[in-house]
Amino acid sequence: MDMPVDRIEFETMLLGRHMNLLASRGGGRLDRSAYILLSRIQVEGPMSIGDLRDAFGLDASTLNRQTAAMLRAGVVERIPDPEGGIARKFVITEEGGQRLDQDRSENLEGLGSLLADWTPEEASQLADNLARLNRDIERLDGRPWPRDKP
Repeated sequence: MDMPVDRIEFETMLLGRHMNLLASRGGGRLDRSAYILLSRIQVEGPMSIGDLRDAFGLDASTLNRQTAAMLRAGVVERIPDPEGGIARKFVITEEGGQRLDQDRSENLEGLGSLLADWTPEEASQLADNLARLNRDIERLDGRPWPRDKP
């Protein structure tokens, strides 16, 4: 049997669009890049531009623009490296943590509504398959995302 890669490509494209629509509801939400960067800093702790570059494979100028916007928004602050290194690191501010938690809660609520007619087994199977897809992408990219569970 041939792999339905054309269907998978189409459905993942639509999923990205739909998740952006879900995330765009309501005012005051973090933009996509801030949400992702804050999520990574939340998992890993303080991170420098170099750490973020290594984690995401983005160039320093892109990260400087994104983190400058996050500094202006008050969702991160720069601190000296807790381990004594030269590079300053970004940490999430109290406001940043609250906004990240609020956005995540809204995302979870929206997804919960969308999956209301799914059985727990169907939802679990989707989660497992998405995790496998993401892990395989990360393996190819060489930049795994830290996870609580395998």
